Amino acid sequence: MRTAAYIHIPFCEHICHYCDFNKVFLKNQPVDDYIQALLHEMHMTINEAKPDQLKTIYVGGGTPTALTAAQLRTLFAGMHSILPMEQIEEFTVEVNPDSSEEEKLAVMKEFGVNRLSIGVQSFDQSLLEAIGRTHSSDSVHDAVKRSREAGFDNLSLDLMFGLPHQSVEQFIDTIEKAAELGVEHLSAYSLKIEEKTVFFNRQRKGKLSLPPEEDEVTMYEELRKRTKAHGFVQYEISNFAKPGRESKHNLVYWNNDEYYGFGAGAHGYVNGVRHQNIGPVPKYIEAVNQKKLPYLNEHKVSRVEQIEEAMFMGLRKLNGVDLDELSKRYDKDHNKLYHDQIKDLSERGLLVSEQGMLKLTNEGLLLANEVFEQFLAVLED
Repeated sequence: MRTAAYIHIPFCEHICHYCDFNKVFLKNQPVDDYIQALLHEMHMTINEAKPDQLKTIYVGGGTPTALTAAQLRTLFAGMHSILPMEQIEEFTVEVNPDSSEEEKLAVMKEFGVNRLSIGVQSFDQSLLEAIGRTHSSDSVHDAVKRSREAGFDNLSLDLMFGLPHQSVEQFIDTIEKAAELGVEHLSAYSLKIEEKTVFFNRQRKGKLSLPPEEDEVTMYEELRKRTKAHGFVQYEISNFAKPGRESKHNLVYWNNDEYYGFGAGAHGYVNGVRHQNIGPVPKYIEAVNQKKLPYLNEHKVSRVEQIEEAMFMGLRKLNGVDLDELSKRYDKDHNKLYHDQIKDLSERGLLVSEQGMLKLTNEGLLLANEVFEQFLAVLED
């Protein structure tokens, strides 16, 4: 069942030092042609794979708000004419604090956007500059204020920890300042050094100084403690929400459900097949203009892979995985489903079963990737 769509806007007015998403500098890019190609891809996809009624849409990037208000209007109007959006429950757009102008917010509100994800990363100016961000702490406050004035009552802030030279105290300050803004949701991710980024090149040359592992662990523990104190509920490894404000779109991924992926470099999961779109913008536009879906690759997901994905994605959620439900969904004997792995990880104090739900312990949250690895390449078809 497909009830979600992800839409990728690859344009940025600057490139952050840590980002490995599919993105290009905005200047001199064929933005209008890209929007038309994006809408054409949606139309072709919907014709080939009829959707269920969409419940969630997420417009990410890149920087969606790098588009002008007029370009956003063209995109959203086109989406409404192509996609079945009558029953949308959550419509999220990623927002850069520096490009959250009133006119753009008004267009979003007009076309049904009801949730904004604001890229903050840190409230420390020196850290923002060190990671290649151009906004300031004041611009975050301004973005939140403008969003509220435009009528948005569901705001999320993205934060990062484990940044070069970042201290525990600096991250605590960021958590507190984020909570003081009164937003409904926080996402906080530890820095991962990815290839083809500025930070990767610096690390390779021995010029990147990261916090010690014990400091990063402390940052995560402080994150969990302080968000709870401010009334947030942790519902996923990196996500915290006021009650009832969990990200419905991201839960689609963690529940291993299918979704559409539109745009250059986007990933989708339709009819049991995962695909990745062509990344370079000109090649993406060219493929769509030739009236063909712009797929770079496709992979039919086997039943075993579906179970693996359901396990390690589901365990990201704090309420865990219902093994009985998993057995029914994939027609596997509950007693034979990862019995040895679950027993071993439980004895090591990384997993616990409570009221029929298998979930990570507090220690397991800190070693989540190690836990997830135990569920790969184990089962047989």
